[in-house]
Amino acid sequence: MAATLVDTNVLVYVHDPRDRRKQAVAADLLDTLFAAEQVVISVQCMTEFFAAVRRLPDAMSGAEALDQIDRIARASRIVDLTAAVTFEALRGAERHRLSVWDALIWSAAKLNQIPFVLTEDAEHGKILEGVRYVNPFHSAFDARVLSA
Repeated sequence: MAATLVDTNVLVYVHDPRDRRKQAVAADLLDTLFAAEQVVISVQCMTEFFAAVRRLPDAMSGAEALDQIDRIARASRIVDLTAAVTFEALRGAERHRLSVWDALIWSAAKLNQIPFVLTEDAEHGKILEGVRYVNPFHSAFDARVLSA
């Protein structure tokens, strides 16, 4: 499997009981990626995860959320939001009509040479300047694409 930047929504679904199908898909895929040591997360995703899991129906406490982030971080490669990532994101937001937040994810992947972004927030299979968006919940999703 190739390095894959995992967006916040996929990380959160593992802990969100409102959609059991997405919860199972996210958990199974993340188990596979963690076992292959190919999970990449950005600092942005860490902070978004912390905020999101504290708003779920069975919300985690701050300590529980921090513990989960610590576990994820220890098993992942973490990419920083640098000035270069930020400027590239702003360029990408303008050029590709992305929200600034989605552009930061794209830019972090692009500048760190991560070929895949795992998210439900982009068109499945879309490639932007070498970064391919993969939606694990899309009907055409095949995990083998992450091995390409």
